[in-house]
Amino acid sequence: MTGDVRGMKIGLPKEYFAGLASETGDLITKGVEALTKLGCEVKEVSLPATEWAISCYYIICTAEASSNLARYDGVKYTMRSADSKTLSDMYRNTRGDGFGAECKRRIMLGTYVLSHGHYDAYYLKAQRVRSLISQDFQKAFGEVDALITPVSPFPAFKLGEKLDDPLAMYLSDIYTITGDLAGIPA
Repeated sequence: MTGDVRGMKIGLPKEYFAGLASETGDLITKGVEALTKLGCEVKEVSLPATEWAISCYYIICTAEASSNLARYDGVKYTMRSADSKTLSDMYRNTRGDGFGAECKRRIMLGTYVLSHGHYDAYYLKAQRVRSLISQDFQKAFGEVDALITPVSPFPAFKLGEKLDDPLAMYLSDIYTITGDLAGIPA
């Protein structure tokens, strides 16, 4: 590999730059200008299913978390609560002590979306949207060699700043989770 990028086609997904904090957008613009000077061709592309990515991701992600973490009950896996007198107490205490608030939130939501009567309405629809997101990327990569995207819609927040606002933290994932859903490196 020579590091020569001349002739490389770079895509800028238009959906990723709407509502972007100016500081973040300005830094990306400088990077794109540098690549253009090195001989890259820059082209706007579209990833229209991006608008559903957050909802899709958090349905699929929480369903997988719920399913995978069900085994962590203190019997074979993970720590076991010492304050248990009965088997029911051991399950309840182990999960209560062993999982943090965010983990519990994801397990509860995942259990809900996988439950009878909700599986089709949420999980299957999210899997269909995941397919649309993947198709968007396949189409874009039919036109360009690589994409340049922001990582977050705003500059990094201070450590612990958004702990009381999980929704704001979830929304900050918009530009990284689409690649995960499409099964591509990002």
